Amino acid sequence: MTFLTDLQCSYCDKRYDADSLRNLCPSCGKPLFARYDLVGAKSRLDRDEIRSRPEDLWRYRELLPIRDTRNILTLGEGFMPLVHATRLESELGFDGLYIKDEGLNPTGSFKARGLSLAVSKAKELGVRALSIPSAGNAAGAMSAYAALGGMESHVFMPADVPQPFIAECEALGASVTLVEGVITDCARIAAEHNTDGDRFDVSTLKEPYRLEGKKTMGYEICEQLGWEVPDVIIYPTGGGTGLVGMWKAFDELQALGWINSKRPRMVTVQAQGCAPIVRAFHEGTEFAEPWEGAATIADGLRVPAAIGDFLMLNALRASSGTAVTVPDDAMLEAANTLGRTQGIFACPEGGASLAAFEELRSSGWIENGERVVIFNTGSGHKYAHLWSGSRAAD
Repeated sequence: MTFLTDLQCSYCDKRYDADSLRNLCPSCGKPLFARYDLVGAKSRLDRDEIRSRPEDLWRYRELLPIRDTRNILTLGEGFMPLVHATRLESELGFDGLYIKDEGLNPTGSFKARGLSLAVSKAKELGVRALSIPSAGNAAGAMSAYAALGGMESHVFMPADVPQPFIAECEALGASVTLVEGVITDCARIAAEHNTDGDRFDVSTLKEPYRLEGKKTMGYEICEQLGWEVPDVIIYPTGGGTGLVGMWKAFDELQALGWINSKRPRMVTVQAQGCAPIVRAFHEGTEFAEPWEGAATIADGLRVPAAIGDFLMLNALRASSGTAVTVPDDAMLEAANTLGRTQGIFACPEGGASLAAFEELRSSGWIENGERVVIFNTGSGHKYAHLWSGSRAAD
């Protein structure tokens, strides 16, 4: 079922058993990565055979961490469309623009990928109760997969998140606690509520397996492009699991012999009102200082501090990538452009990706003829208030 071997610290490189329940590295407190026998996998897996499998993320099951198929909790997540945005290209005068539309996932966002893996592996390791601090989409995804697995789910969200996120979690059977503040405050309160330690924390990069779900976005992009990587990937970044996961995926795919050594230039896009990774990238630091007074309409980008900061920064620099910010109004304008040209009702984070593309193309950092993938990470339906509010103001 899987070529999983062990866990490796992403910072100090220490190794641990993959079949014991773990959050962060016991030695240095940094994220753990799942590692695989890629030599064995290369000799036994055929990328062409993958094409005949069901179109979900479990088509790559041997390179995912679940040992027993009975523990897989799935709602059909993954293998989302890679849309060649021909109408948008025509409007922008650019050839080679693709949209990875993650809003079509179960629960309406890319978070379904990571939480399907995290909750499935938690079930396999005997977990009965889960806890998560979330800006919204991750909480909904965890609640859905916990419900499917018959597990308790405890959600901690900022009190000002859009109502649809709260309603979704409650409808899925989660216990919801609203916290005054941002996601880092939610994490603190979640830890305080878990005094007896019976709830397993599935926070971003604080357990090893959400990353494995997110890495499948990298696998899919390569498969959908004929086992080639694009020139540029633009990714809206909060906690950064998707960016880090895709970077991990490219290394695994090269080790399997499925792609060559070429890597896309990775781009982080953050909100002007919360941009710790962008600031750290341009200041040349290894880690990102917490962002004070985080504020943006894009709840998924309102992450003032991320435990995977050094991993994101490494991917950006190793790929000769960059990091940009966009204002909230540009996100909405770009989301509207995605809607009227491609029929995609994008979340503001998805709008941020297009706004970043336009900025980088205008500056010459992206050249005509390059193949560029931008991400819409979720459906705009949970953010409908942003558009209704604008209409009321008119």
